[in-house]
Amino acid sequence: MKKFQVTVNGNTYEVDVEEITNGVVQPQVASQPAQVQSTPVQKPATPSTPVAVDGISVEAPMQGKIVALKVTQNQKIQEGDVIAVLEAMKMENEIVASSAGTVASVHVAIGQSVDAGDLIATLN
Repeated sequence: MKKFQVTVNGNTYEVDVEEITNGVVQPQVASQPAQVQSTPVQKPATPSTPVAVDGISVEAPMQGKIVALKVTQNQKIQEGDVIAVLEAMKMENEIVASSAGTVASVHVAIGQSVDAGDLIATLN
C-alpha cells in the first residue's frame, strides 16, 4: 500500500492506494483489509503569493517568466489591454486586463519567474 496526497476541487486529502499489477492486487505487508482513507489535510495559514486586498487581481495563468511589463502604477487601462508578457515554453503570452480601470499596483518585475496563480497586478 502506498500513501499519496491528492487535491480535488481545492481540497487536499491523504489516500492509501493498493498497487494492481496485471489485474491482481499486490499482497499487503501488514494483514489489514484494503481501505481508502480521505482525511482532509490542513493547508498552511500563510499564503505563498501576495493577495490583493481591494480591487481586481490579475494572476499568472501558467508558470513562466515575466519578459515585459506594459503598464505602470496609476495608469488607466481598458478591458483587453496588455498588462504583462509571460514567456512559457519559449512562447510569449500576453496577460490582459479583464476589465477597465486603473492599475493600483504591479507585483512583479521583468525577469521574475512566476507560478500559475501568482499575482501580477491589482486593478481598481
